[in-house]
Amino acid sequence: MFVIDTIAHRLKRGCQTMAYPDGPAPALPDRHGGALKVEAAKCADDCNACVPVCPTQAITRPGGKPVALDLGRCIFCAACVEVCPTQAITQTGDHRMAVRCREDLVLGEPGKEQVRLAVALDAKLRKLFGRSLRLRQVSAGGCAACEADTNVLGTIGWDLGRFGIQFVASPRHADGLLITGPVTKNMELALQKTYAAVPSPKIVIAVGACAIAGGPFIGHPQILNGAASVVPVDLFIPGCPPHPLTILDGLLRWLDRLETP
Repeated sequence: MFVIDTIAHRLKRGCQTMAYPDGPAPALPDRHGGALKVEAAKCADDCNACVPVCPTQAITRPGGKPVALDLGRCIFCAACVEVCPTQAITQTGDHRMAVRCREDLVLGEPGKEQVRLAVALDAKLRKLFGRSLRLRQVSAGGCAACEADTNVLGTIGWDLGRFGIQFVASPRHADGLLITGPVTKNMELALQKTYAAVPSPKIVIAVGACAIAGGPFIGHPQILNGAASVVPVDLFIPGCPPHPLTILDGLLRWLDRLETP
């Protein structure tokens, strides 16, 4: 009787997995704000209001040049948006932020007002990983926020496994690493050994501001300011933490599984 009731309950609830990417993406929370946009041409010549309020030194304006914003360092507190008198820095509400090259996260130059989204892997790697990607997640000193949003992708609402993407317990069974956290000195050797244990060809994904550049801990003597200081990184997904939708979009875009631009 219990089994029958369970089956009936599941049938009544219907499918709980979101339609995305075949349907519209779920809306971001109002407080999220999405990716930032920088229109340096709007910067006033004598304005420097955004630089001192940034807690991670993600904003620079050397020698009176136009403002530059490093989304890899950004923790998306939106303090710069609030203090900018000319709205040179604005929130776009866009969940898409993953990039292939670290330099593509630095905004402000002409033609680089917004993030240049990640392009797909080359044909050879897509053939290897496009339908079956196994990742070993490494928390290299993180606070568990990025780890939590990564874990959300395994729930019934997101169902990461439907894309052939799964997390595995051993790096020897993985195609690559998904790294969170700023990489503390205590985790340096562990990360090196984990990377070495992954069979070639292998890939590395840095998720969150800490894994990209050190996040709020940048410059601390006990951290290494991100995964790229220890292993080569192939995909950068910014945020503090990144929304699960941002992580999923980055993975699918990278594997050429999205029809949208």
